[in-house]
Amino acid sequence: MAQNNSSNYNTQTNGVIALINASEPLRETLQQFDFGGRQLRQFSNGVDLINRWEKEQIDVRAVIVQGEVMDTFGIAMIQTLRSKNFPDVPFVLIATNVTANILQLALSAGIADVYKQPLNKTHFQRRITFLIDNWVELHGHTNKQEFKAYKTPLGKRLFDVFFAGLALVMLSPVFLIVILALKLESRGPVFYYSPRVGTGYRVFKFYKFRSMYVNADKKLKDLKHLNQYTAAAATTANTTGDLCDECRISGTKCQFPLYADNNKWCEKQYLYSKKSQSGSAFIKLKNDPRITKVGKILRNTSIDELPQLWNVIIGDMSIVGNRPLPLYEAEKLTTDKYALRFLAPAGITGLWQVEKRGKGEMSEDERLMLDNTYAKNHSLWNDIRLILKTVPALFQKENV
Repeated sequence: MAQNNSSNYNTQTNGVIALINASEPLRETLQQFDFGGRQLRQFSNGVDLINRWEKEQIDVRAVIVQGEVMDTFGIAMIQTLRSKNFPDVPFVLIATNVTANILQLALSAGIADVYKQPLNKTHFQRRITFLIDNWVELHGHTNKQEFKAYKTPLGKRLFDVFFAGLALVMLSPVFLIVILALKLESRGPVFYYSPRVGTGYRVFKFYKFRSMYVNADKKLKDLKHLNQYTAAAATTANTTGDLCDECRISGTKCQFPLYADNNKWCEKQYLYSKKSQSGSAFIKLKNDPRITKVGKILRNTSIDELPQLWNVIIGDMSIVGNRPLPLYEAEKLTTDKYALRFLAPAGITGLWQVEKRGKGEMSEDERLMLDNTYAKNHSLWNDIRLILKTVPALFQKENV
């Protein structure tokens, strides 16, 4: 195992390889590797590494992290290290979700390499040693595209602050009425916040008026069978025998057969079943029993969203953007197909709310497609257009 005496590491002529967020099996595996005499040293996260690097003057030659490209241990961490003037050394990621597009994004952000387990001992130790020994030449001549996380343009930021500040002043009487109504109906705080994932998978506190009874989140696991998105997926996946709906329309013969040994099944049915088992990314309950009477009014009129104006003021969100998601939803959207939505601003209202609000037939894929569309085409003028469309969309019966 790696030694814990910091003085030993300060005297290592070959330097130290910082190991961050590594599981016990991974640590044991890497301890068996030879990285040219360099010592492995474990750190819990980037902040821990920076603090101990500054305090102990550790000679860090490389950083190996266990995490995902789009979570706090990936691109976000390398950006944090850069902002703290940490030495420019190879940053290697050991991840679970590695696809062609995500790998390209990682390399563009300055991550030197991404690996999946199990690691090939010979290849991995040779690669890390090569990167360390030749980093100056490699990094100096690498024509890499600099990855830049979304940063709100000045014009949009000024618009957000002005619009949100003006709205808070004008709506202050509404705030007072809502606070009084919530206090009279049920016990608990007036304001509520939950961790949400916004731009670049950054997690922040998302504020709302409380519209549910206290401890409503703890009851969610018992109500997932009421999820409308799951029900829609189950309807889509309806099959008869070994045929999917599309096969039955075409006739009695499967149009998409798969074969393995002596078995045969329908490819479309298999994909439907796999999707159904993995669960929906979004959760939406019809007639949610956790919602209070006042909360139902607040949701139907979207008044419960007003405290998010404070999120806009402090820079967590914009007026217009893709909705920030709860952690359990965002963790399912790290694939090539949907990661794009997190490269756009997070907002109070956006394209899918305006285009599809109140339409019961809206599917999960349709919503995510609209999020990606906004991410590709957002601009200040498009935002203003969406704001003008939002007002008539607010007062509709169906909660979104």
